[in-house]
Amino acid sequence: MKIFDGIEKVKKNLPYPVLTIGNFDGMHLGHQAIFRMLKERAKKKNGTSVVFTFVPHPLSVIAPERAPKLLTTYKDKITLIKNFGIDAIICANFTKNFSNISAEDFVRKILCKGIGVKEIFIGANYLFGKGRKGSPELLKSMSKECGFTVKVVDEITINDKNLSSSKIRTLVSKGKVHEVSAFLGRSYSVEGIVVEGAKRGKSLLNTPTANLLTANELLPKDGVYAVTVDIDGKTYCGATNIGYNPTFGDKKFSFETHVLDFKGKLLGKTLKVTFHKRIRDEMKFSGIEELKTQLKEDIEQIRAVLKDSINN
Repeated sequence: MKIFDGIEKVKKNLPYPVLTIGNFDGMHLGHQAIFRMLKERAKKKNGTSVVFTFVPHPLSVIAPERAPKLLTTYKDKITLIKNFGIDAIICANFTKNFSNISAEDFVRKILCKGIGVKEIFIGANYLFGKGRKGSPELLKSMSKECGFTVKVVDEITINDKNLSSSKIRTLVSKGKVHEVSAFLGRSYSVEGIVVEGAKRGKSLLNTPTANLLTANELLPKDGVYAVTVDIDGKTYCGATNIGYNPTFGDKKFSFETHVLDFKGKLLGKTLKVTFHKRIRDEMKFSGIEELKTQLKEDIEQIRAVLKDSINN
């Protein structure tokens, strides 16, 4: 797969480009449906399936106060698109200047003259260009002039709900991680590097935890979760706590995971934490002994929830 870091890196020599445009945060089933169409069409025409996306998210430049917390980091998004088998990704550097490009100029100068696009697949509600004036209708009106065809892809519904990244963000932010897989086609996960924590897990609670620093913008609602944890190519069950450890009066937010049945050092390692079910709210206990009793119950419940999730 070719990755073009900036539109200026693209040469007008991609064989028969079949292209889609969007942010593709989360790479959910709706995105995957469009990508599947791209691949099939490009293969039929001996062409190139092309995903045109932006970094950073346009709203973070145009209206930072309205920018969403993203489901996937840029790195993870690129990895997911690559794993789907797309031929080329064009990552446009979204700046203030870029935001001032009119929709017509974007189509003529970038998609047509710059890339030489032959076919465009676009979601029915996707808008682009300055003032979000670009639409599927505009593309259709310019298609003959610019020499491409347009396929508008209707929104996908799951459980009578339209599928969108914003709906998935809402589910994650409410802690409804068990519902997310129906929209993503996989469970929600984040990566983090293990850093020094408060060091209470092992010494006070007999439950060592890995304190995680993550680049992911969106974590589930505060609470305790049944998770699986990927470490050095192996998957373990785990218990993750997100929040402020009210029993200890902490004011600093923490994202920490107890990896079940793991022996070894985790400091400095990168862990992938996959969320399967929210177990309970974060709670304030009367003291360490009550907290230890609850942790034991949490772990038993988590083992039951995850008993069929992995095969160590």
